[in-house]
Amino acid sequence: MQSKLSNHTVQGFLLAIIATLLWSGNFIIARKVSTAISPISLAFFRWTCASLVLFPFAYKQVIAEWSHLKANWKILTWLALTGIALFNTFVYVAGHNTSAINMALIGTTSSPIFATAMAVLFLKERLGFFRIIGMIICILGIVLLISKGSWELLLSFKFSSGDAWILAGAFAFAVYNILVRKKPVTISALSFLLVIFVLGALMLFPFFILEQYIVKAPTNWSPTLFGSILYLGIGTSVLAFWCWNLAISKLGAGRTVLFGNLIPIFSTLEAILILGETVTPIHFYSGILVISGLVIANITFKK
Repeated sequence: MQSKLSNHTVQGFLLAIIATLLWSGNFIIARKVSTAISPISLAFFRWTCASLVLFPFAYKQVIAEWSHLKANWKILTWLALTGIALFNTFVYVAGHNTSAINMALIGTTSSPIFATAMAVLFLKERLGFFRIIGMIICILGIVLLISKGSWELLLSFKFSSGDAWILAGAFAFAVYNILVRKKPVTISALSFLLVIFVLGALMLFPFFILEQYIVKAPTNWSPTLFGSILYLGIGTSVLAFWCWNLAISKLGAGRTVLFGNLIPIFSTLEAILILGETVTPIHFYSGILVISGLVIANITFKK
């Protein structure tokens, strides 16, 4: 048996890792600004910022590809709804209503399972032995991280309304990962991102207005909040989604989505470096499990 790992696959690995590294900062930022801005406002400003940043680079391609974009408006609308308008908004709402352990357990472990199941059912992707074993090892690594090695802590888990929000967000992102495979090759990556970013911001706009003028949720602007929105708009939106979509095109949805298990690992390291949290042996053990699971799930073999 000889291991087969092409340059095309390695590129997919690197792109997926970059995307998850950028996305991991999303949780650190959201935790820092949760008392300064409401969830819907944070999501709306994030995608508006992303649209404005991407516009100068992509608008010419949007004009050139307008006929293809118009012909595929249904799939683009669904992608904007699931991956842009719903996913992170649900995560931000959940952050105000549930604990971090619940968010990590439900969000990180359920989205890959949703996406893998849908990839098998709807895209007819093959789910081999190594893919299954790798996914199980990834999940075990995440469970070890969030439980801190304590069965008592894991068994004390309780499902709340906030948990329902993060579960809905995980499902929305899994649907996005499946639907993005249907993106026509006639639509370039830049025009695709600009269109779904704008559509997502437009979908959020009525709820943003409702929140500002009916609910009257305050936004306490500061240099930290402004910089956080720039990071969310440029790093976790433009760059991360571009890398993620390219990774899906190279690896497939079922394989790529497994890299989402790296997000809590990266978030933990960032919390240690940025927030000064203490590192424990559990962090190393869980990281080894997740990385091992990714390697096992993504290496294919031939005789």
